[in-house]
Amino acid sequence: MDMIFLLTDGMPNSGVTSPQLIQQNVFSAIGGIMSLFCLGFGNDVDYSFLDVMCRQNKGVARRIFEGSDAAIQLKGFYEEVSSPLLLEVDLRYSENTDFLTKTHYSQLFNGSEIVVAGQLKENDVENFLVEVFAHGSEENFVAQGKASVTDWQTAYPEKGYIFGDFIERMWAYLTIQQQLENSALSTKEERGNIEAKALNLSLKYNFVTPLTSLVVTKPENENGADRSFIADKLTESQRQQAERHMDLLAAVDGDPHFMIELPDKNDALCFNINDKPGTIFSLVRDPKSGFVVNGKIISKKKVALDGNVNTYFGRFGITHQNLGVRLDVSIQDISVFYNNKQVKLLWSDATSLRDANMELKLVKNCSLTVTLRHSVKFRVIRHTKVWKRRHDHQDYLGFYTLDSQHLSASVHGLLGQFYRGVVFELTDLRPGEGQEKLDATMYVKGQRLNVTRHWQKDFNKDVKNGESIACWFVDNEGRGLIDGTASDYTVSDLFTAI
Repeated sequence: MDMIFLLTDGMPNSGVTSPQLIQQNVFSAIGGIMSLFCLGFGNDVDYSFLDVMCRQNKGVARRIFEGSDAAIQLKGFYEEVSSPLLLEVDLRYSENTDFLTKTHYSQLFNGSEIVVAGQLKENDVENFLVEVFAHGSEENFVAQGKASVTDWQTAYPEKGYIFGDFIERMWAYLTIQQQLENSALSTKEERGNIEAKALNLSLKYNFVTPLTSLVVTKPENENGADRSFIADKLTESQRQQAERHMDLLAAVDGDPHFMIELPDKNDALCFNINDKPGTIFSLVRDPKSGFVVNGKIISKKKVALDGNVNTYFGRFGITHQNLGVRLDVSIQDISVFYNNKQVKLLWSDATSLRDANMELKLVKNCSLTVTLRHSVKFRVIRHTKVWKRRHDHQDYLGFYTLDSQHLSASVHGLLGQFYRGVVFELTDLRPGEGQEKLDATMYVKGQRLNVTRHWQKDFNKDVKNGESIACWFVDNEGRGLIDGTASDYTVSDLFTAI
C-alpha cells in the first residue's frame, strides 16, 4: 500500500493559498493510487481543511496536540495505519436489506474493525447473505457468508443495554456520522440535502451533533417556571479558540503588576501602572455581552520617606448586563446583585451561591471564584501583606481571568485586549544592567521596545505563597504593549456602563 504522510500546520504560506484549490490539486496529483494521511500540529491548525483533503484521498487526518509528547503521538498514529490487511473492501448484501450504512472501505488495518448496520426488509434472516470483496497483498480476496441467528437474551444475559432499540440507535449514529462526513466532501447544493437528513435523524434519536443543541431543563423553581439551558457543540474554530483562552491567563495583582501568561509560548509579559489613589481603571470591557470589570486604586497605608506611594487595587466593580449580575468586591466585603436580589458576604465567610446564570464560591479569607454562564470565569484574591520591620500591613486585591472564551472579539481594557493573545518577537538578548538581569528587544504591535527579564508572583494556584513567573517587563506603564496609554483607560465610576 502506497501512503503519503504530510506533517503540517495546515497554513498555506506561498504559491496557491486557497484551501479548496489545494484540495483539488492534491486530489488530481494523487489520482486515486495512494492514500494521504495528514498530521496537523498546533492549536491553530486548520483541521477541517486537512480532514477533507485526507478523506478525498483514502486517508485520515490526526491532530498532534501541543503540550504533550509529539513523538508518542506520531508513533501511535503510525502503528495504527502501518499494517494494512485489505484494500478496497466492498461488502455486498442480499436484496433483503435496506438503509445500509457505509459498505465500502478503502483499507482495513490490523486491529481495526468494520461495522455495517441496516434493516432487514422482511425480517427473514434465512435469506440474509453477505459477500466481501477486497484486495490482499498478492491476490484478490472473496468471502461469502450467511447470517446465523442467536438468542441474545440467552447468550448475553448480563448485557441488558444491547436489547430494545440499541441496534437501531447504533444504525442512526453511524448514518449521521457518515452523512456529516459526506457533507464535508459534497458541493454546496448537495450539502443542504445531506445535512437536512442528518438533522432529522439527530432530532429523532436525540443525538447532539454540530447541527443540533442539547437542551437541559431543571426542576421548576419557586415561581413555577422551569429553567432551560442550551449547550451547543463547539465548532472546530470555537474549540481551537477555547483552548487558547483556557491556556492564557491575564491577571493584575501586587502594586499593581499586570501579567499575561502564554503557556503555548512558554512565556509571559508584564508591566506596572501606578496612579493616584482613587483612580479607576477599565480592566475588561465587552460591548456585546455588557461584561465590565473596573478597578479602583488605593495607596499603601504608610508613605515612604522618599515620597513614593505604592498603590494596589482595593476594589473591583464587575457587571454583566446581559445576565443581570453585578458584584462590588472590596477588601472589606462583597456585595452580589443577581436575580433581583442582593446578598452581602464577608471575606471571613466560606460559602457558595448558585443561580441559573452564575456560580460563586468564596473561600474564607482567601479567594472568590465566579463563573458566569456562557461568558467568563474569573477569580478575585484577597491579600493581607505584613511588613514586619515597620509593623504595618496592607490589604489589597488581585484579579485573575481564568476562562474568557465566550467573550466577543471586541473585548478590550487593560486586561481584556490580551484575551485574544498577543503576537511578539524577541531579538538581541543581552546582559542587563542589574545583577543576573537579561535585556532584549521586542517587536510587538508595530513597536520596537526594550524589555527586561523580571520575576512576578502568580497567586492563582498558591494563594498564600504564590508562584514566581518569569516575564518580559515592559517599562513606562506598558507603553507600546498596550493600546494607547494608561490614562486612556481611566473611567469616572466603578460601575460605568457600556
